[in-house]
Amino acid sequence: MNDRRSSPVVPIDQAPPADKTAYRPVVLVVDDESAIADTLAEILSRSGYASMAVYDGYEALETALVAPPEMLITDVVLPGMSGIELAITMRRIYPDCKVVLFSGQASTADLLASARNDGHHFTLLSKPVHPRDLLAHVSQCLKHPALPTARHTGSTGSVAV
Repeated sequence: MNDRRSSPVVPIDQAPPADKTAYRPVVLVVDDESAIADTLAEILSRSGYASMAVYDGYEALETALVAPPEMLITDVVLPGMSGIELAITMRRIYPDCKVVLFSGQASTADLLASARNDGHHFTLLSKPVHPRDLLAHVSQCLKHPALPTARHTGSTGSVAV
């Protein structure tokens, strides 16, 4: 059985370059409200990102170990582990992971101030987050050249999360 190879062997210096057009930055979205996490992940997926939605911090860490994210977008108030604790842990595991926190609760300012005092600096977006604003922020953070950095102009008919 010497005919194991059915394709020719190509020297490494003659191999074609990898197709980089299929590259999609991995974004992990965490919110205990599944409708919000799923909606944000769908918006990001349709905008060229490989996004995953999870619903708590522990699930986020498990998912990140399987598929390391380039960006974490997380609600601050989560059951069990807070979004800030998740962000700090994620940065310890993946120091280059970008982090965006979002919240609809005013009490998160104190949690964020405490994290800043400990040397952790994160961006905080307020809920509801308009999809165009979120995409602009993600695009800028990840420097994804294919995505426009549109600004919210108050147009109607768009979905706010």
